[in-house]
Amino acid sequence: MKSYLNITKIHFLGAFILLILIGTHQSSAQTVEITPSFGYQFGSKLNYGPNYLKIKDSEQWGVTIGFETFSNTMVELSYFHHGTTINVRDIIISPSETRLADLSGDWIMVGGTRYFPNGKIRPFLGGALGLAFFSPSNENRDIINRSISSETKFAFSFKGGVNIMFSDRVGLNLQGNLMLPINWGGVYISGGTGGVGTGVTLGSTTVIGGFSTGLVFRLN
Repeated sequence: MKSYLNITKIHFLGAFILLILIGTHQSSAQTVEITPSFGYQFGSKLNYGPNYLKIKDSEQWGVTIGFETFSNTMVELSYFHHGTTINVRDIIISPSETRLADLSGDWIMVGGTRYFPNGKIRPFLGGALGLAFFSPSNENRDIINRSISSETKFAFSFKGGVNIMFSDRVGLNLQGNLMLPINWGGVYISGGTGGVGTGVTLGSTTVIGGFSTGLVFRLN
């Protein structure tokens, strides 16, 4: 688990530094936006037959850095993190809903945003592609006898919202997000002399929605 988290950090820092170097090299007059954010991530329910896994709602924080490539168009790198729990209801291992494990989600996304400015009010729409890293931990040993493996999945996202500028350089960011890890979700149940085991497997695409707010800093 520790080595997995270290690899995740290396990926993020490497991509982040690379984008900063590219943007710095291109033009000293280029507009750069830095947007730290904090918000709320809605959970998701993954059904399999009469049973389900449920990703609980949680807080979310992140940071986005963007470079203006064309007028009112930004190329962006974003990192988001949320920590939550997975609950399970299964007629074999847990007839009533029970916490299965804690879950850490880390998202590294590259995409773009298009602004539709109207003075100090700047509505926007955007999308991105990237990777989502899911790290279960603290499994409930009362219902499973093995660890749940970590997963790395391709992901895409959409966002829409508005920046309300207090000045040319500082504003308030309000936005809604849809984040979709590709082919993540699902479950297998296995039994035997060693007891019952549970793990996360491939399944249908899961939609995780949320909203966030933060400050946006525009630098030239």
